[in-house]
Amino acid sequence: MLTTGSAGTPAARSEGGRSVKAQVPALSGTRTDNAANLRTGWRRWLYVGLGCLFLGLGSVGAFLPVLPTTPFLILASYFLIRSSPRLHRRMLRSKTFGPLLQDWERHRGLKRRVKGTAIAACTVTIGLSIWLGGLPWPAKVLVAAAGAYGIWYVARLPAVPESN
Repeated sequence: MLTTGSAGTPAARSEGGRSVKAQVPALSGTRTDNAANLRTGWRRWLYVGLGCLFLGLGSVGAFLPVLPTTPFLILASYFLIRSSPRLHRRMLRSKTFGPLLQDWERHRGLKRRVKGTAIAACTVTIGLSIWLGGLPWPAKVLVAAAGAYGIWYVARLPAVPESN
């Protein structure tokens, strides 16, 4: 059995008696407005709350070099797309965060400039934490390892062309 989503594309199909959900692109390749994945009841409010929390943390991270912005925005997008398409669309239209999230949703990547800025900020923050933090050496090793993993993760994300 095949049903259609809000954009007229297949939303769910039945395979061997079990329902399989598929993503429904609605806005030129983004993964928004997927009615099959919308949460209801208390889960919806939990997801809205988590989305707003992560959006707030991402906003603070835009001004504090210690707090990352991108991961929190991606988490906010994850929760809002599943609970409030209206808030998610509003976040995508944001002048500050919209382009970053649109790149992530369309291409699952970041622009080279964003990747470079994120890697540079992480490197400086990790270096200062190790140098000035007064941490014992095991904590310094832990900070360096976690930072190296974060930098590796960002570096391996696909680069989105600047013209998009």
